[in-house]
Parts: sequence; structure tokens; C-alpha cells
Amino acid sequence: MIKINFISIFVIFILLISCSKETEKILNIKETSQDMEMVTIYNEAYESLNNNDPYTAAKKFLEAELLFPQSVWAPRSAIMASYSFYLQNYYAEALSNLFRYLKTYPNDKSIAYAHYLIAMCHYEMIEDEMRDTDPLIEAKKKFTFIMDNYPNTDFALDAKFKLDFIEDILASKEMYLGRHYQKKGKWIAAINRFKIVIEEYEKTIFVEEALHRLVEINYKIGLKDESQKYASLLGYNYLSSKWYKKSYKIFNKNYKEKTPKKIKKEKKGVISKFKKLFD
Repeated sequence: MIKINFISIFVIFILLISCSKETEKILNIKETSQDMEMVTIYNEAYESLNNNDPYTAAKKFLEAELLFPQSVWAPRSAIMASYSFYLQNYYAEALSNLFRYLKTYPNDKSIAYAHYLIAMCHYEMIEDEMRDTDPLIEAKKKFTFIMDNYPNTDFALDAKFKLDFIEDILASKEMYLGRHYQKKGKWIAAINRFKIVIEEYEKTIFVEEALHRLVEINYKIGLKDESQKYASLLGYNYLSSKWYKKSYKIFNKNYKEKTPKKIKKEKKGVISKFKKLFD
């Protein structure tokens, strides 16, 4: 009786093991089937991208990620969806998806590319830098982040070129405002703008002119020592510059500040225009 019970228990044990193995086999088949389905959807999305249909590609990539969030293909689908949005100039959608990607997949191997794509979205959103500098500033922050954290990548190399361009734009805006304030006689406001250029954008082409403007304004308001300081900086760093030559003339005894010439107003009638044709 004991033997029969033992045999029964043994058989039951074998059956349980067999069932367990069968269940595991079924799960493996199911998992493999899901992976295949995931790959199929991903390939369809990729094909849409190659056929210049980024809208359909974005939908397919997001579908693939949503259906199989635990798959190794999920983070890849998320980043490719963002790229598809970027190609359509849907920068807000691309940024939203990229920020979600960074939060959901913080250890994914494409993290550096995600940061680069965020920077590029801001960069492409630059339209009128004189009115809206937010995209410029955000792009500058992200490109700087890439150079600091991923210095040995191709992304860092491109980021450097983009940063140089961004800084030129930001410096040009400060120069524009500085010149405007100088013409209006708002000396302190003008000085502050030109100082920003020489302190924050010292590698741009506008530094020489900014130094000259500081020489010019400080001389005009009676701050001769300050004026001399900036003239010395200009001469030391840009001796052959046309702006140094202009600054040098300011300290010449015969220097006279130029006064704007008065322009005679002409009649703009039809007769006067017609008369010019025969002058």
C-alpha cells in the first residue's frame, strides 16, 4: 500500500513537471510570437519612414511601443517615433515624446541621441531671434549639456558648430540693442549690452566692435580711464582691427565726434520724380 502511494506520488510529480515544462514551452512560444509581432510592426513603421511618410511611421512606432512595453524594441520604437515627429516639423510632439522616453528608459543606449534630438528640436524652432530667444537659449543649454556629458561622440562635434552659430546670433542681438541705445543716448543701457557681448560671447566676431563702442561711450560721458581700459584690451587682442584704429582716433587731440548730417527734405510729388529722369 505504501509502495502504491509512493508510485502514485511519483507519477503525480512527473506529471506536474511535465505540465510545468509544457506551460513554460507555451509561454516561450507566446513570447516569441509577441516579439515577432513587435518586429513586424516596427519594420512597417521603418518602411513608412523610408517611403517619406513620417506621419504613418510615428503612429506605427508608438503602436509598437504601446503594445509591447516590456520588449527590448520598446525604447527603440519610442526614439524612432520622436525622430518621425521631428521630420514632420512637429517639434512640440517630438519634445514631449523625448522627455517621456528619458523618464521611461533612463538607462537605454540611445540616451545621448535623445538629448541631441531635443537640442535639434529647439534649434529648428529658431525663427525670429530678435523677438523670441527662448529656442536659442534652450538649444544652447542642451548642446552644452551634450558637449559636457558626451564629449567623444559625433553629437558633441556637431553641437560645437551649432553652439558657435547660436552664440553669434545671441551676440548680434545684444549688439543691435546696444547700438539702438547708443543712438538714443541711453548710455548705461548701451554699456550693459556691449559688456554682455565681451563677457558672455567673447569668441564671437562682435567682440571687437563691442570693445570699440565701450571706448566711445565711456569717453563721451567723461570716464576716460574706463575708455582707456577698453582701448588697451582692443589694442592688445585686435591690433590690426579697424575698430582699434577707430578707437585710437578717439584719443587723438584732433578727434571730433561726428554729428549726423541734416538731410534736406525733397518734395515727393509726381512732377519732381519725373524731373529727376532728365537731371
